[in-house]
Amino acid sequence: MDKIAIACDHGGYELKEAIKLHYAGRIEFADFGTDSPSSVDYPDYAQKVARAITNGEIDSAILICGTGIGMSIAANRYPSVRAALCTDSTMALRTRLHNDANVLVLGARIIGREVALDIIDTFISTGYEGGRHDARLEKLSITD
Repeated sequence: MDKIAIACDHGGYELKEAIKLHYAGRIEFADFGTDSPSSVDYPDYAQKVARAITNGEIDSAILICGTGIGMSIAANRYPSVRAALCTDSTMALRTRLHNDANVLVLGARIIGREVALDIIDTFISTGYEGGRHDARLEKLSITD
């Protein structure tokens, strides 16, 4: 993963900034906002990231809101996005191995900073397993 998009709503702002600080010099982030803890609408930020993935501007992303649920729903409306809400590193491992997830979603009010960093480490260091999972992923691309 070369460049990773990152975005959040007000509920995820503090965690987003902690993530950027922790990975400074190791990961290049394309920050899609928000830029303060002031109240904003999470779909706006999920859509910016999902469009960037759809347009091929970026390959992967991290989205953060209070629970992660809203960001997951908003991002997964785009066919090229496979956003996975993860609350532990096992979920991050499995979603990369089996689902080839390209967007990690975190709930800032659900998990702490250290757990979030562990999840991110797992997500970015795990590749897609392929094989028997390919046919399942193909079914996710059906749009009718």
